[in-house]
Amino acid sequence: MNNGLFEFIKKSPTAYHAVSNAAAMLEEAGAVRLSEKDEWKIEKGKKYFVTRNSSSVIAFSVPEGDAAGFMISAAHSDSPAFKIKPGGMIKDKRFVRLSTEKYGGMLCAPWFDRPLSVAGRVVVKTDDGVECRLVDLVRPVALIPSVAIHMNRSANENASYNPAVDMIPLVCEGERFSLDDETAKAAGVNKEDIVAADLFVYVPEHGVEWNGLISAPRLDDLQCAFASLRAFISAEPCGAVSVMGIFDNEEVGSSTKQGAASTFLEDTLKRISLSLGKSGTDHLRALASSMMVSCDNAHSVHPNHPEYADRGCDPVVNGGVVVKYNANQKYTTDAVSAALFSLICEKAGVPTQRYANRADIPGGSTLGSIANTKVSVNTVDVGLAQLAMHSCFETAGAADTEYLVRALEEFFRSSVKDAGDGKYLLN
Repeated sequence: MNNGLFEFIKKSPTAYHAVSNAAAMLEEAGAVRLSEKDEWKIEKGKKYFVTRNSSSVIAFSVPEGDAAGFMISAAHSDSPAFKIKPGGMIKDKRFVRLSTEKYGGMLCAPWFDRPLSVAGRVVVKTDDGVECRLVDLVRPVALIPSVAIHMNRSANENASYNPAVDMIPLVCEGERFSLDDETAKAAGVNKEDIVAADLFVYVPEHGVEWNGLISAPRLDDLQCAFASLRAFISAEPCGAVSVMGIFDNEEVGSSTKQGAASTFLEDTLKRISLSLGKSGTDHLRALASSMMVSCDNAHSVHPNHPEYADRGCDPVVNGGVVVKYNANQKYTTDAVSAALFSLICEKAGVPTQRYANRADIPGGSTLGSIANTKVSVNTVDVGLAQLAMHSCFETAGAADTEYLVRALEEFFRSSVKDAGDGKYLLN
């Protein structure tokens, strides 16, 4: 399982690559690619998927019988990184550097002194317009050098980093590298044909398994994205339409045309209902008997700093799927969604844990509450416990990926019906 995860991460240095790889996995499993610009003709018993902006994907599987509602999983394709600005290069008398800015909230220190590569997409001219092409330089081409302790004696004392000064990647000395040339070569085009680009600096290091743990770049949230894919592909729905979404831009608030705050999920669910001959009222009734699992990794108790964890809500790596709670609804879990999900995990033989922030330490938010503003269904926020979240190299439990796959397989095989008066039927 983890070797498959490592390979997926290796081939997914950016959200564009992650969605391209997800699409390849779905097509290999027999799913039919759809386009938002076309009319959809959906048949029962088949799997389908659609992408938006090449960085978000929604797949769905229609059961043979009648579908009462939707069973939805959501994860995200992006991770904190450095995005390369237009122009790309900074040249002075001696050094060539990449002109970058931070994407998302990252731990800066782990980025120092690591070999880095560049990947993303370029938009190239064609005879009748433009087209997008993925690029990945694969090999190390840059590095962010630390300042020696001899020059900065306070380097280990409450360090802070200026992204416009300290975090600029060094490429080379002199004229040994051209970003335009390298990306054009990777795209298989002349550099004059590249009109624009979305390029990121990333860590090309391969994932490793060690002593019951796994470490890799971009575990948040490609670990959940990979597990969602595996579960969706292997599980056959029965009483509901299975829906798996992987959305871009979660790390910067999701408020983009392809993010969880967009209309992508809402549009897709409506089109599924319409293609199955349902009326607008039928669609709203289906949503009332639907459920979403928002999958985004969680914080494990830190071995050196257990004081940051909340007593009683302190998950650990290899402890199973983490259910996340927050009174202010940064996580959208409530008693109903937590109870339904716990029964699903119990049926799948998957252990669960609880996470809540310490009351004096505010945490981040996830896809769940954001997506719920567009598609209002019972939603539970879950994840897998990990260390060093938002580092460029993160650590999690070796057993946990399989736990989430098994839990989501059971979820996709289930259906939820709102029976009224606070009663919900789980089949």
